[in-house]
Amino acid sequence: MNKSTTYTARAARLAAWLHGHGVAAAVFYDAEGHRDSSVRYFTGHPSDALVVIAADSAGSPCTLLCPWDVNLAAKIARADVVLPFTDYRSDPVPALKAALEKLNIPGDANIDLPPATTYPDYRRMTAELAPRPLLCRGEGGAHQEAIRMRAVKDAAEIAALREAARIADELAGLVTEGVRRGSIVSEIDAALLIERESRLRGADGPSFDTLAAGPERSFGIHCFPSYTAGPFASPGMSILDFGVCWQGYRSDITLTFLRGTLSAAQEELAILVERAYHAALGLYKSGLPVYQAAQEAQRIFGEAGRKMPHGLGHGVGLDIHEYPRVRESAGPEEVFAPGMIVTLEPGLYDPALGGCRWENDVLITDGGNQVLTRSQIVRLEFRAYYKR
Repeated sequence: MNKSTTYTARAARLAAWLHGHGVAAAVFYDAEGHRDSSVRYFTGHPSDALVVIAADSAGSPCTLLCPWDVNLAAKIARADVVLPFTDYRSDPVPALKAALEKLNIPGDANIDLPPATTYPDYRRMTAELAPRPLLCRGEGGAHQEAIRMRAVKDAAEIAALREAARIADELAGLVTEGVRRGSIVSEIDAALLIERESRLRGADGPSFDTLAAGPERSFGIHCFPSYTAGPFASPGMSILDFGVCWQGYRSDITLTFLRGTLSAAQEELAILVERAYHAALGLYKSGLPVYQAAQEAQRIFGEAGRKMPHGLGHGVGLDIHEYPRVRESAGPEEVFAPGMIVTLEPGLYDPALGGCRWENDVLITDGGNQVLTRSQIVRLEFRAYYKR
């Protein structure tokens, strides 16, 4: 499936939803201060643009892209109509008015606006676009439908995420080798290797700021700052959380490095995380509610008097955190489905002991799941206190 066909198919799916729900067009807007990766999902344009997807009386789609950078759009984006955003002073209100006129949207047709539309912009839009009914909603709207669409990856997305996972595994191997060899001794050594090597492999770069936390900082869920010149993979527990962005799609893995003779309490943390990981992985299956996996991990931790202070996982894609969120509070209607790519990342943290987290990216399949990455808890010359 080529890229043009991929974007056309996505727009057609949304247009069918619009047609079935009495909505003529959905508006997506990506700008500084409010990013929306659905712009890229439907057109391939990476950022700073307004997109309108319209459905005609038969439900056929038409995609209009209003980009800030028209040269970039001409190079990499796909849309039926392109209007330069700068022709409208980079203002979404006149740009949207021109877009609806270009698409011949009837004056009495429902328009789904982004839920993040500011009140001043909404007031201006109601004045400029009257009498069109403007819907600005989260639940039940086109934007929620786009989130559901993006949760189940199509063939092109799965291919991109496989490559992002493959490169992340390579880099995890380089870091592990460097730690063992002694060439990586600080947090900044690990983080800058990932930055450099990801780009040398043709990736967009890291998925997010690499989180490299040595033993003195691994007690934090997400260390702050993300990395320092402090020691990494020195005696104790160190956490490395990173991913690779490939053509916009983001992998996400976490390794924990254990070095030296751990205390009994530290070893127990690591063993509990391993147990929770393996138990929850068996519940990452199509049709199962996502909360069941999170409950199982928390049950294992709870029996040991511990509690994981974050969700068990999340979808990945164009954004590093996407639907679904694998957590105990998820509703029974939130179930794993084939095509979802979701992290599995049990973790425990203690200010006195340090932290341990193990994270991989998991593809949900018809028959179960496939772990796309090969992250691990890396044990370096240490003595175990418990038999596993």
